[in-house]
Amino acid sequence: MLPRRVAIWGLCACVPVLGLIAFWPVPVDRGAANNLNRWLRQLHRWGVPPWFDYGVVEFSSNVVLFAPLGALVAIILGLRHWWGGAVAGFMLSVVIELGQMAFLPARFPSAADVAANTIGAMAGALAARLFMVRREAVRSRRPPRTL
Repeated sequence: MLPRRVAIWGLCACVPVLGLIAFWPVPVDRGAANNLNRWLRQLHRWGVPPWFDYGVVEFSSNVVLFAPLGALVAIILGLRHWWGGAVAGFMLSVVIELGQMAFLPARFPSAADVAANTIGAMAGALAARLFMVRREAVRSRRPPRTL
């Protein structure tokens, strides 16, 4: 598992990236929407179900975007408070959506984004917890070190 110091540095890199994406003056996918819709139509012709649409891709992207945040916060807080990664994702997401509502007229805040971001942060925190538990189990199986 990542040492705590590496996780702190990772979080220091992750949060500004999320901030840039969240507070970009126009939606970051504005130019890509037509290409994505073209790809989705092709996928539908190849048999991908019609429910797999732009909304699903956008929701999934938000989940993936917040997973590292949840994992890094969970690693920093440790095994006992791993759930703080999900809380941090929820809180940051609410701040982002309120900021978009207050300061960015071209952006559209939504509860679905908060849900997707929180799900992503929770998934990342759970993954980090699983790795921390496994690491702890491996450590406890080692014979004691002697001189």
